Amino acid sequence: MNIYGEYQSVLPQIMSELTTSLQQLNKEYQQKNDLSLFEHLNARIKSEQSMIEKCHRKGYPVTTYSALRKNRDSIGLRIVCNFIDEIYDCVDLIEQMPDVKIVEKKDYITQSKPNGYRSYHLILDKTFNYPDPDGQNPGHYFVEIQLRTIAMDTWASLEHEIKYKHDIKNPEMISQELKRVADELASCDISMQTIRQLVREDK
Repeated sequence: MNIYGEYQSVLPQIMSELTTSLQQLNKEYQQKNDLSLFEHLNARIKSEQSMIEKCHRKGYPVTTYSALRKNRDSIGLRIVCNFIDEIYDCVDLIEQMPDVKIVEKKDYITQSKPNGYRSYHLILDKTFNYPDPDGQNPGHYFVEIQLRTIAMDTWASLEHEIKYKHDIKNPEMISQELKRVADELASCDISMQTIRQLVREDK
């Protein structure tokens, strides 16, 4: 039996509904401000194998309840923005969505991880018209959202490729270089933000 049990077919519906709402949010923002709220949006359901591995890693029973309640990333979305301030605009607008409640925020942009990783993480409580594992109807389902600039997303993808798919002989030096590049990209993000602000003020 799949670890998601009866919810295996429900999770994609929740993901699709939320994705559609966010795309509509982007469209309305673009009409109002003449620019996009985000560059692109990716969504996925965590694979059964990845969820089982996470349950083992966290010491949780390998059950549907653990997959949907103990872990809160069965549904994952990544929003990639052009500029840093759009990330915070996006968070503010998500907070105003009627069927969504933000239950956790982690700002790794203003306070990056030691390895240089930058991103803004949200855990949402999404209401959906189907009973949840606690018997609530409408149900409440967790969704993880990561918001990044293009530079942050590029760094995170390459860092994962380098560190997790290869046997590194000099990990300390590689980590130092990755941190250096992350800091340089962060500086570029700030510079691009400043340039855009100057252009706006010049109009």
